[in-house]
Amino acid sequence: MKFPIFIVDAFTAKAFRGNPAAVCLLEDKLDEDMHQKIAKEMNLSETAFIQKLHPTDNFTQSSCFGLRWFTPVSEVPLCGHATLASAAVLFHKIKNMNSTLTFVTLSGELKARREEDGIVLDLPLYPAHPQDFHEVEELIKTAIGDTLVQDIRYSPDTRKLLVRLSDTYNRSFLESLKVNTQNLPQVENTGKVKGLILTIKGEPDGQTQAFDFYSRYFTPWFGVAEDPVTGSAHTVLSSYWSQQLGKKAMHAFQCSSRGGELKISLRPDGRVDIKGRAALVLEGTLTA
Repeated sequence: MKFPIFIVDAFTAKAFRGNPAAVCLLEDKLDEDMHQKIAKEMNLSETAFIQKLHPTDNFTQSSCFGLRWFTPVSEVPLCGHATLASAAVLFHKIKNMNSTLTFVTLSGELKARREEDGIVLDLPLYPAHPQDFHEVEELIKTAIGDTLVQDIRYSPDTRKLLVRLSDTYNRSFLESLKVNTQNLPQVENTGKVKGLILTIKGEPDGQTQAFDFYSRYFTPWFGVAEDPVTGSAHTVLSSYWSQQLGKKAMHAFQCSSRGGELKISLRPDGRVDIKGRAALVLEGTLTA
């Protein structure tokens, strides 16, 4: 069995930044256990599998495909950066002729739209509700010690815990913050939390490039200590910061060591458009 495989850095225009994802183009159905074996072999935060939905489909002309995402340890219900990477492969490498692609996923139908300065993902928007500190105190203190916390929200749809740090902290502080993820799956083993978002308010206008908010994202429950740039986390962050800032259009930066930019626009239909760029860094053939 052979099929094309690519590695794409998502939410960046430069190679070796943003978030890398492997993308596999499947002409035929893959044995179920092979998805996880390949994802483990690639050992990236996500490996995406694009599947034809009908025998007559082709990757150049068709506009609708199946899409699944796997970390090295499990399948996940939503992955923004691997969706962006998948669309980039189809648009820029395979030269798909359509301006909009539809992916059938565990999170429903997701659309990716080609624009001059990037690719726009149409994603769900998930609310985050106030969370009692004492219920998650051990998790937060294990992760960030005595770092000052300003707000805590929980997204039941995504099982993500959003922790807003004090407005006294800046981007430099968040970037350099040492986060202990190793013990989090033991501290929180109920299944309630599967991802930890740390976020701060953006810095005032007048910077070289102003951002509305900054974040980092950690998901050791899925075998990924820190995810470099995370579209799915921004389906929660977008909802939260839109309420806090009173804005529908925002510019976000995920300040992991690789870093990545996301342009966000909340839609009237209750979803969110997230725009990013992508850089193809590797292409080859997987033999299994």
